[in-house]
Amino acid sequence: MSQEQSVAVTLENRLMSQGVYVTALDIAGADIDLEYEMVHDQPGVTTHEVGLVVRTILQVAEERDSWEPGRLEARAYSTSGDRRGDWHVRGEWITGLGDSLTEIEFSERVLNTITHENMGK
Repeated sequence: MSQEQSVAVTLENRLMSQGVYVTALDIAGADIDLEYEMVHDQPGVTTHEVGLVVRTILQVAEERDSWEPGRLEARAYSTSGDRRGDWHVRGEWITGLGDSLTEIEFSERVLNTITHENMGK
């Protein structure tokens, strides 16, 4: 199993155990492309789910000396398949976390990327 496959399996298992159902996950080197559904449908992406996903990715990266996450592109869907919104994290924000960026600055940047879709479109 390649490193990307190993990271993908770990991320998917950890996210699913927290109510984030991964519907598509692609890891190419450091970059992550994620599509997911939440157990509880909300009309848009919530700060809670963004924090949950980001913390999980950072925890997995901490456990693996040979892998550091880069850019994360995330798309959230309802359980009925409606797009709830998108958000992303730039790789430089992750590498700057705790160095050139405080946790608050990091969080603000990530949360400012959220775009919402209307449920039922």
